[in-house]
Amino acid sequence: MTPDISRLLVIDDDEGLLYAVRKSLSNSGLEVRIANSGSTGIKALAEFGADAVLLDLKLADSSGLDVLAQIRALDNELPVIIFTAYSTPGTTIEATQSGAFEYLLKPVDLTLLKDTVKRAINQRRSNSRQNVEVISGQNLDQTEVTIIGSSPAMQDVYKKIGRFAGTSGNVLILGESGTGKDLIARAIHQHSKRRKGPFLAINCAALSETLLESELFGHERGAFTGADRRRIGKFEYASGGTILLDEIGDMLPSTQAKILRLLQEQRFERLGGNESITTDVRIVAATNKDLNELIKLGQFRADLFYRLNVFSIYLPPLRERTSDLKQLFRYFIANYKKDFGKDRISIMTEVEVLLEKYAWPGNMRELQSVTKHVLAHTTGAQISIENLPEYLLPSHSAPSLNRSRDPDLWRRMIEGLIQDGEGRLYARAIQSLENVILPEVLQHTHGNLQHACDLLGISRNTLKTKLKDLPDELAFKTVKD
Repeated sequence: MTPDISRLLVIDDDEGLLYAVRKSLSNSGLEVRIANSGSTGIKALAEFGADAVLLDLKLADSSGLDVLAQIRALDNELPVIIFTAYSTPGTTIEATQSGAFEYLLKPVDLTLLKDTVKRAINQRRSNSRQNVEVISGQNLDQTEVTIIGSSPAMQDVYKKIGRFAGTSGNVLILGESGTGKDLIARAIHQHSKRRKGPFLAINCAALSETLLESELFGHERGAFTGADRRRIGKFEYASGGTILLDEIGDMLPSTQAKILRLLQEQRFERLGGNESITTDVRIVAATNKDLNELIKLGQFRADLFYRLNVFSIYLPPLRERTSDLKQLFRYFIANYKKDFGKDRISIMTEVEVLLEKYAWPGNMRELQSVTKHVLAHTTGAQISIENLPEYLLPSHSAPSLNRSRDPDLWRRMIEGLIQDGEGRLYARAIQSLENVILPEVLQHTHGNLQHACDLLGISRNTLKTKLKDLPDELAFKTVKD
């Protein structure tokens, strides 16, 4: 073996896969050495060394994560590529925290595998004279937070949790309403050094400015009407832990300024008080809004954005991770079936096919609602397409926005707006659309405001404002807040 030849150690007990990998990767510039157990792999590494390791998580004699820890003890800079058919969010996060170079799912695309091995070996060479610090692995309990999904998009999310959780930096989670941003925040906390401290979440869009500041900073007695006693705020209570500021894009500028000061100094005062209080909190913020656009409009502080956006995680909507839908639906069925008096229940293939074809504008919340609808309408032990909501059925066509069979009605309406010469064409056209779509959606949700927000993709406050602008004859009278 010449010094120019790179060495790859493959630790896996699947003989068929080992043959395919060796045949695919062996060439004049790469020597592939095989080990069919964790113990023989560690022995081979200690005796012969390697420039990269390909490691299965599930071995006959040990856990791949345990082998990874032993590899780290022997050579802390060695790139280790995890590949497995038994992936969970917890193993992905923990492997990433332990310094895994990459995390691949079986069956592995051989072209992708070749590229990954090449990148790992290049990194090994470039780091040969550098000291690279990696976060040590920890045996973390995954029972507190359950995140479902093994799609490539979610694998990327898990890797970022693993990279970011062990740091002290703030994290900004971006994603549409109903995607489960709060679960990602909890996972970050759970896998951080603060996991023994409190985790508190607050929805910035659900409270008025005064109440939001009281929740966050606390207040002294008499600070405002109804403040009859001192209240400890979440920033004070959660010292040593993590706070999730959900829907931070709806926070008013005056409150944003106070959050910025807290991030800079880790100090604040209760409402109505003069005492400066020191705290130690990590902030995870989440929003479904485009903060860069809000900055341009003067509705969000750029300096606060930079403080929050130390690390960012994009959580994809369901339509971008349709391969996870079956797993998610089955998970929700298993969790809710007892509430509906079900024990053993099966799902027809046609049901899951229809679920994968739907766009899911309400994301996870809508899927949960559909799951409950299905269980409520299933009388036997099998879920069929007849149990789905009507709007998911193939024979169902969404109601026309104008309740007319004339496809040119909206075009003629726009032409009329142009000809009347009154101006404000865009605003008036949008108002005409809202006069139709808002009552339709609220009728569909039976007045449930949150469900309507999920379907429309707007915040509760925005929907409330738009409902006030509806003509009296169109206003939906039975809104459930």
